[in-house]
Amino acid sequence: MSAQNNTVSADSGGSSGETATGGDRKADHDHRPDRVAQELPLDVIFEIIRNRRRRLVLQCLDESDSETLKLSELSEHIAAIENDTTEEALSAQQRKRVYVGLYQCHLPKMADSGVVEFDKNRGTVSEGPNVEQLDPYLDVDERADDDSRQTLLLGSAAVVGYALAAFGGVPGIVAGGLVVVASLLGVAWNGMR
Repeated sequence: MSAQNNTVSADSGGSSGETATGGDRKADHDHRPDRVAQELPLDVIFEIIRNRRRRLVLQCLDESDSETLKLSELSEHIAAIENDTTEEALSAQQRKRVYVGLYQCHLPKMADSGVVEFDKNRGTVSEGPNVEQLDPYLDVDERADDDSRQTLLLGSAAVVGYALAAFGGVPGIVAGGLVVVASLLGVAWNGMR
C-alpha cells in the first residue's frame, strides 16, 4: 500500500487517480508519467486471469465509460452476471458475497501486480499500468470464433468447388478451382488484418 493515499498498486510513487480521457488503454497510460508498467511473469498473468471474477473485473473496467469505478457498482454488476439476474433483483447476501471477495482477495491481488489500482479508502478501482499485458490472453474467444468462421467458409467453398469440378466437366473444374482459390485468398486477407 502506498503511504501517501492508501492506494494499492504496483507502480512506484503515489497515484493521483487522474487519467487522460478516452477509451484507449495505451493512450491513457502514455499520458500518465506516475504509472510505471513492469513486465509480468506468465505465472502471474495466468494466476490473475484464471479466476472468472477477476476476468469480469477486467471486462467491466474495459467496457466502462468511466476510468474509475466504485467498488459497490462493480460488485453489483459482477454479482448480477454470476447469479444470472439483474442488479435490481440481487439479494443483499449476493451483493455482499461478491463485494467482500473483491475487497479482500481479488482486487488486492490484481493491484499487487499492477493490473488495477485499488483505493480501499475511497472504494474505487481503475486500470493499472500492467493491464495491457493481459489483453493477448483475454481475446482468445474472439479469435477462436474468427478461426471457426474462416474454417467453415473454407470448408464450404471446398465442397462447392469439388462439386462443380466433379459434375461440371472442364468448365466445372475451372469454376471449382476459382472458388477454392478465392476462399483461400479471403482467409489470407482476413488473417493479415
